[in-house]
Amino acid sequence: MMQKKIVVHMYLKNGKAVTGFDGKELLEDGDVMSIAQHYSNNGADELLIFDLSDDDADHEQSLNLIRQISRVIDIPMSGGGHIKNLEDVKKLLYAGCQQVFLNYAKAANIDLTEEVSKRFGKEKIAICTDSFAQLQANKARVNEYTSRVILLCDEVDVRTTARLVEVPVLPVSTRADRHGLLKLLMLDNICGVCGDTFSDLNEDLMAAKLEAKKHGVEINTFESKMSWNELKLNSDGMIPVVVQDYKNLEVLMVAYMNREAFEKTVESGKMTYWSRSRNELWQKGATSGHVQYVKQLSIDCDNDTILAKVQQIGAACHTGNRSCFYREILKKDYHETNPAIVFDHLYKLIEDRKQHPKEGSYTNYLLEQGIDKILKKVGEEATEIIIAAKNPNPEEIKYEISDFLYHVMVLMSERGVTWDDITRELANR
Repeated sequence: MMQKKIVVHMYLKNGKAVTGFDGKELLEDGDVMSIAQHYSNNGADELLIFDLSDDDADHEQSLNLIRQISRVIDIPMSGGGHIKNLEDVKKLLYAGCQQVFLNYAKAANIDLTEEVSKRFGKEKIAICTDSFAQLQANKARVNEYTSRVILLCDEVDVRTTARLVEVPVLPVSTRADRHGLLKLLMLDNICGVCGDTFSDLNEDLMAAKLEAKKHGVEINTFESKMSWNELKLNSDGMIPVVVQDYKNLEVLMVAYMNREAFEKTVESGKMTYWSRSRNELWQKGATSGHVQYVKQLSIDCDNDTILAKVQQIGAACHTGNRSCFYREILKKDYHETNPAIVFDHLYKLIEDRKQHPKEGSYTNYLLEQGIDKILKKVGEEATEIIIAAKNPNPEEIKYEISDFLYHVMVLMSERGVTWDDITRELANR
């Protein structure tokens, strides 16, 4: 059975998030990054980006925003708008879109379908239309070269469209309420639903998903593989929870859950605890805004401690520190070898050199010389790796690879590419 999605959409115009295709009004304050993060953290399964750019300069601004969005969200993103050729599709994919949709209101986009599908793969290509006649005329093209139809559906019959094409259909409605959208989820060949209702920042998407699940819809919700009764509790009937940052694995805090807190966490996707001092349920960040969004819950071998990996907004500690474990008692010197920490630390040092140049710094020398010098060094170091690999002693390779990675990081910094960008791209492959 197809797992169905609740999808949200965002219209971009002049560097802001707007409310519709006319682009006349801002969505909330128009802050693209905060709105995208809100959708990602609060239960959306995908973000559709409609680029409403009037010209190439505005389109470049939208592409930069899409790149930034891809860095702050954990859900798939699809984009379309202002597409004139294969290069425009490539730019959207490289900006972080998992899929690009072609506007079938434009004949040039229809003609582009086969070319971009063969170049990037049909799973990367969708079409967007509000015309059933247009879809009917291009049925064979859509079925052969695309993987989804995004249907602007206020004036068409969704059922008829879903039966017409072989690829899944995603209806996008500006009028349907939650009940109407959820009814569409129950139809065959409908892969998800999207609309103004779900893109409203006040809509409880997790509650909508639970409602859909109660009606038998296969949809992505948090669902514990263990019941509360399988957990081993302390004498107070609670279980301790160790909380980690899901990206860098920093330990943020320790708290306790009773049954109500556990079930509320699973239901809402937000970490909820039982406050022993106040003797009440406590959703982290409910008053401070320092919410912890659940990414993963694990149980230890004795079933008596939960490990929670979360996205922490703001500070975990009531003192304002990121982590509650900010005071050192003792420390033995050691070399940090965690690759994520080492790479991140070195990258931050390079970034610091950009902001605070240091006399005699080789990094500053490279940055001052510019992109051609950096590229020359990257090429030289790549060649050194090849030479070292031909040497019978494999030890030499590690030194050359280390030099290469350092110079690549200088290049990354120069071009504004982060390790998060790289790991996301690798994860998508």
